[in-house]
Amino acid sequence: MATNENRQRKASRYVVPVVVAGVAAATIGLVPALAASGDPDLPEITAQQLIEKIAGSDTQTLSGTFKISTDLGLPSFAGLLPAPSGSASADPADKLTELVSGSHTLRLAADGPDRQKLTLLDGSDEYSLIHNGNDVWAYDSKSNEAFHEKAEGKDGAEAEEGRLPGTPKELADEVLKAAGDTTSITVGGTAKVAGRDAYQLVIKPKQSGSTVESVKISVDAKTGTPLKFTLASVDGGKPVVDAGFTKIDFGKPDASAFDFKAPKGAKVTEGAAEKGAREGADKPFGGLADLGGFGAGLDGKDGSVDVIGEGWTTIAKLDSGAPAPKTDEAPKEVQGFLDALGDKVSGKFGSGTVFKTKLVNALMTDDGKVYVGAVTPQKLVETANAAK
Repeated sequence: MATNENRQRKASRYVVPVVVAGVAAATIGLVPALAASGDPDLPEITAQQLIEKIAGSDTQTLSGTFKISTDLGLPSFAGLLPAPSGSASADPADKLTELVSGSHTLRLAADGPDRQKLTLLDGSDEYSLIHNGNDVWAYDSKSNEAFHEKAEGKDGAEAEEGRLPGTPKELADEVLKAAGDTTSITVGGTAKVAGRDAYQLVIKPKQSGSTVESVKISVDAKTGTPLKFTLASVDGGKPVVDAGFTKIDFGKPDASAFDFKAPKGAKVTEGAAEKGAREGADKPFGGLADLGGFGAGLDGKDGSVDVIGEGWTTIAKLDSGAPAPKTDEAPKEVQGFLDALGDKVSGKFGSGTVFKTKLVNALMTDDGKVYVGAVTPQKLVETANAAK
């Protein structure tokens, strides 16, 4: 008879495509919906001028509250993946994956590249992530567990990499960095966000085959700081990601906001001491700013990933070296989940299954090839056919 551990391991194998999609979406978007109360009358501005305003923004200090809601169009996979053996419930690598689904409220404080604090609110419980100088702390009030790591030896470039993950500023930077000839960028009017006057930058793919309908960034008219980020899918319905401030203050937070001492009786887990022993261990927030990217966590059997196409229809291809999992062989607890998530497809490439979300889709062929990107299932099939 199979042990519980073996059943969990087998279940985990079948949920990998879902987790890859979810984590990829996590970096592309968080969530908040701020009701606009009257569009402010602001001086006209071109898209180029607004992009320059964002690039020139030098906001180093702020505090506030923002809301995150993410709708990938996925059935719930809560409980399908067991917590890694020996992991602490306060470990950021585990805890913040909760942000890939549902709606969440967070408090944020920042004072330059060396001090940031992010608090996830869940009823009376709180989960806090604090970066203060060379220390990174995480604390889960529900379990009374703390997690600690050293953020060692960061130069300016590394500190820049360690900005708070998932803020509208971080999301805007990633999108604008990737914008090019395949992208249409316009100014879509004005809005009121967190009581601030804002311009709305609208970004749309020019290419067909992308799952992204548009990205809308609300930019503070005075400071150039992105206040809200909304990513809409070609599937329609709720935004895939809607992240924005409900309250914001650009004043310098009190230094005590970044102090942390584990409460008496709390279980404290120390992170890996060796550089590279734990992915992202030498970065603020455990490298969470690196979560995402359409090949996140994927390695081919020879460690390589082929990139096909460009812009919004970029597809990552790898060879897993193993046949795709069969739904009818999956544990009962995940069969219904996979049936709702996957569609059988065939073509010149042979046959396989498309695991689909509103944003990231993955084609796993029966001979072990994997194609993944923010593209439609049809685009994945066409790419697999052309690769034969």
